[in-house]
Amino acid sequence: MKKYSKLIIAAIIALIFIGTFVFLWQKSQPKETVYNEFTPTTDSIQKTTIITGKIEPRNEVNVKPQISGIIAELMKEPGQYVQAGEVIAKVKVIPDMGQLSSAESRVRLATLNLKQAQVDFQREENLHNQQLVSDDEFEKVRQQLRQATEEKAAAEDAYQIVREGVSKSNAKASSTLIRSTISGVILDIPVKVGNSVILANTFNDGTTIATVANMNDLIFRGNIDETEVGQLVIGMPMKITIGALQDLQFDATLEYISPKATESNGANQFEIKAAVQLASLKQEKDGKPVVLAHSSTLRSGYSANAEIVLARADNVLTVPESAIEFSGDTTFVYIIKGEGNDKTYERKQVTTGLSDGVNIEIKKGIGAKDKVRGPEIISDDSKDE
Repeated sequence: MKKYSKLIIAAIIALIFIGTFVFLWQKSQPKETVYNEFTPTTDSIQKTTIITGKIEPRNEVNVKPQISGIIAELMKEPGQYVQAGEVIAKVKVIPDMGQLSSAESRVRLATLNLKQAQVDFQREENLHNQQLVSDDEFEKVRQQLRQATEEKAAAEDAYQIVREGVSKSNAKASSTLIRSTISGVILDIPVKVGNSVILANTFNDGTTIATVANMNDLIFRGNIDETEVGQLVIGMPMKITIGALQDLQFDATLEYISPKATESNGANQFEIKAAVQLASLKQEKDGKPVVLAHSSTLRSGYSANAEIVLARADNVLTVPESAIEFSGDTTFVYIIKGEGNDKTYERKQVTTGLSDGVNIEIKKGIGAKDKVRGPEIISDDSKDE
């Protein structure tokens, strides 16, 4: 019994050894190299680039006060639409004590002059009625009374403006009422009731009460690398995609290319601007484009990508770029000759043109009926090795 057991074990070991030897021998045998095969096709190729940037209004204005003081009331909120001249906020004036004292003194002096002018007029009027003075003399005294009356009114207006920032005569045009200088949407109101504000002067830009912009006139602003800026031309069309609204795409027209580069992360970048065509605003619905009636979904500062076609070639002979062999400034392809086991490959020089990164234009060297060898097909077994 023990003898048969030993024979069985020896047979199993022999089978394992023979199987391993056969497997290793098969793996060591050279395998036939198989390549992808392509037929040139007539197609259109375009080279595009993606420019990152943001959407912003063309005309954005900071509304600032014409007088220093404290915010007494805010009439508007961010997001609201205002017309040019509409009141946004009201400022309470803190009078300067020196100016206030001077204005009070002017009022007192004007009051004294007016009283004296009235006395002179009464005396001159009595004499004139008795025909003791000429008409010319009487008119001079009357003119002095008018001037004194006007001077007192002006002094009182000046006093009210210094004390309150507004007078009865200019209440509608008061500098204490902060008005929007353009029609548009209020993007931001960075102040609150009680905040101190100052007017713009030689040494200070002044306090911004509100930022107003026309959201119906938007632009795309971005930067393009110096290697591609030379291919841009004013008036080129662009496709804009909003980062926060992936299904929203609209057209734009390039209108500005900066003549000066700015350095960013070691690379020279040129600023570009494109006019956004809001009438072309499109959104996909049930697989069909729908033109939006307004641009209320757009907000200032949205991140966006602009796709622009740098070059285009229509109805040209193309092959996959993976089939091209690059050798210095020269390009080659391998033409397939024969069929089956008689298949051979002929290396042939070609002249290439535009490439989109996947396919490349063939200008000269092969025809539409030629078959081109592509890269080697890697089998799963090769990957395991």
